[in-house]
Amino acid sequence: MGKRVSERSLPVRFYARPVARVARDLLGRWLVHDSAAGRCVGRIVETEAYDESDPASHSYAGPTTRNQAMFGPGGHAYVYRSYGVHWCVNVSVGQSGKGSAVLIRALEPVEGHDLMRKRRLATAKVCRDRDLARGPGRVCQAMGIGRGHNGEALVDGPLRIVSPSNFRKPDAMATTRVGISKGVETLWRFKVIDNSYVSR
Repeated sequence: MGKRVSERSLPVRFYARPVARVARDLLGRWLVHDSAAGRCVGRIVETEAYDESDPASHSYAGPTTRNQAMFGPGGHAYVYRSYGVHWCVNVSVGQSGKGSAVLIRALEPVEGHDLMRKRRLATAKVCRDRDLARGPGRVCQAMGIGRGHNGEALVDGPLRIVSPSNFRKPDAMATTRVGISKGVETLWRFKVIDNSYVSR
């Protein structure tokens, strides 16, 4: 194994910006989870932005017990269960009282491949490297993220988003979001161009 790349947590001010800008700027950063089971790191290659003006957003109808983390300060995890099956992780964005968040849709594994695969094989018969965290449900399963992480700060805790010392802004593009029935025309899905770890 080569020398570990150093990392720097993203400051709170990084998240205190318009949600679409944050969603694009998260591409290439690392999602890190130092759990009791071990360390897993994934490079963020796909995101989606949501805010309270957006009919596809959980915050569209205002704050609830479920979406409270979206209305908190920027840089906190909003974790919810999708269709009663998969956990999905978002990061809150903007100022307190404004319901905005960025969904982490896909990661390119950087570290902890074996642990990611062990977690994924709990529900999958076969799991190629490209499928370890390709899609929001797989992100949470591979990274060991669940309900208990909802509301946690992603700045300096065991679950955090960082900028690696070798960070370079990737070539990216904006497209329409997937898996929704409202607001489908909004170009708030961002992905690294020509990256095989992006979801379909």
